[in-house]
Amino acid sequence: MGRENPSSHPLRRRAGDTGGSRGNLPYFSISKTGFRCYSAEMKTSNNTKRTKFIFITGGVLSSLGKGLASATIGALLECRGLTVTFQKLDPYINVDPGTMNPFQHGEVYVTDDGAETDLDMGHYERYTSAVMSQKNNYTSGRIYYSVITKERRGEYLGGTVQVIPHITDEIKAAVLQLDGSADVAIIEIGGTVGDIEGLPFIEAIRQLRGDLGREYTLFIHLTLVPYIKAAGEVKTKPTQHSVRELRADGIQPDILVCRTEVPIEDSLKAKIALFCNVPKDAVITAIDVDNIYEVPLHFHEEGLDTKILELLNVWTGKPNIQPWVDLVRTIKNPKHEVTIAITGKYIDLTESYKSLHESLIHGGIATETKVKLRYISAEELEVKDPAELLAGCHGILVPGGFGRRGAEGKINAITFARENKIPYFGICLGMQLAVIEFSRNIAGIAQAQSTELDPTTPDPVIYLMKEWFDYRAGKMQVRDETADLGGTLRLGAYPCVLKEGTNASAAYQTHEISERHRHRYEFNNAYRATLEGHGLIVSGTSPDNNLVEIVELADHPWFLGCQFHPEFKSKPMKPHPLFHAFISAALKNKQAGG
Repeated sequence: MGRENPSSHPLRRRAGDTGGSRGNLPYFSISKTGFRCYSAEMKTSNNTKRTKFIFITGGVLSSLGKGLASATIGALLECRGLTVTFQKLDPYINVDPGTMNPFQHGEVYVTDDGAETDLDMGHYERYTSAVMSQKNNYTSGRIYYSVITKERRGEYLGGTVQVIPHITDEIKAAVLQLDGSADVAIIEIGGTVGDIEGLPFIEAIRQLRGDLGREYTLFIHLTLVPYIKAAGEVKTKPTQHSVRELRADGIQPDILVCRTEVPIEDSLKAKIALFCNVPKDAVITAIDVDNIYEVPLHFHEEGLDTKILELLNVWTGKPNIQPWVDLVRTIKNPKHEVTIAITGKYIDLTESYKSLHESLIHGGIATETKVKLRYISAEELEVKDPAELLAGCHGILVPGGFGRRGAEGKINAITFARENKIPYFGICLGMQLAVIEFSRNIAGIAQAQSTELDPTTPDPVIYLMKEWFDYRAGKMQVRDETADLGGTLRLGAYPCVLKEGTNASAAYQTHEISERHRHRYEFNNAYRATLEGHGLIVSGTSPDNNLVEIVELADHPWFLGCQFHPEFKSKPMKPHPLFHAFISAALKNKQAGG
């Protein structure tokens, strides 16, 4: 595709224009956020909006930060007034990460429509205003499942089904669902270039360059430029080999983002540019930072957003990155400090609690507080004195999880928080265990338990509710223990009505909310009156009052458990109300000498 005339490109504004509309040009206004393009549209022959695609690959090794780089690029483009969306293409064969061990894959991120997705979806939503859904995360398993289903239905008319074109066409169709949904779609390819399972995805995006043209596709390759301490040198060879591998698959990267511990000098950038066949200004340093919210500022200083728009032939006016500047300044200059204990069973891999970790930091940002996180093994709490392990903590949080391992240790932590008036926040399983602890130690139901942890318990205060009204589907749902592991879960966003005069109501400052769920077991209403009679407050329920969503304690400064996962809706510039309230309570506890 030839380069378009700058004066006629749908995303360009002619020099001298100050706003308003002119022919087919987009309408711009000037505000506190700089130039904003309200109709930045690229039109197809049938007059529908066209999306430009950025494909991000990674080389050398995993965990370089492709997800964070993708989210950052989206944030910078939004700072320029463009709309963005994302997609993660994961090469593993699982249909989704819902049944994968968090030790292997980190947390499972849940969207409003109930998709169990990769944790990078969390980065995308935290850094931008984009809302993720089922169409934003595809795995090899999901792609192959779709192709095999079509083959069984005879949709290929008896033809031989092959990786090319059938698998690659399915991948391309998944990507092109996003065409027209935003100005720019950022597509992250999971894994590392050279992995055999990733080859169909690489081939698919190679074909998309030919299908869409150069001004509608951009290839960014994230690679490693290691510093060899013994030699005192930065080495470019891993990047050279990674780019060579990518070029062997038919893709020449347009931009290189080089992850490094030390600054990359101009001479090294020139060397990388020469050997990797990219312009020198397309070699971007991705240096390690103190906190991940500095990355947009560093990428902007490196000129990454400017280079992207140049290559995509898009002009949007001056970006407004001041909100990110203010955010980083707040993080680096806290007025207070609190320590929060997180009691879980996946503490050896904190990626298992990625959204939770960030949401606590967000709560600190809202209160200008540095939040120090102390991860404490739930199994250790079963055999050691909680007072010893939890000493010096100003708040205690028990996150979600599945299974009985470490459950009694978590209950010990909850007892300690309740008895010592330490702010407590229980999420999902953390809420269920708080109900069990209260039932045993306050309401006198000695054998109170969840049927998840003990199917034979005589007092199932938490149990598998067989029938419940699904507000998203608008119908009754029936589930039992024989369903597929993921089939019995309540997934996605559900409404919740709050009780006035409670901590939940004070935090949200509204009557009805919507929050995302990922759980199987529910509060048993057969015990509700008894527990409320002993001081348990049910402060949030489904609109039909059948599903208990939030519980609190009447005689505690701040003790709250919620059945949903509020961490999935928190952003650094818009902290979730419950995390804001929890950190505020922890800070108050510290200031009171707790």
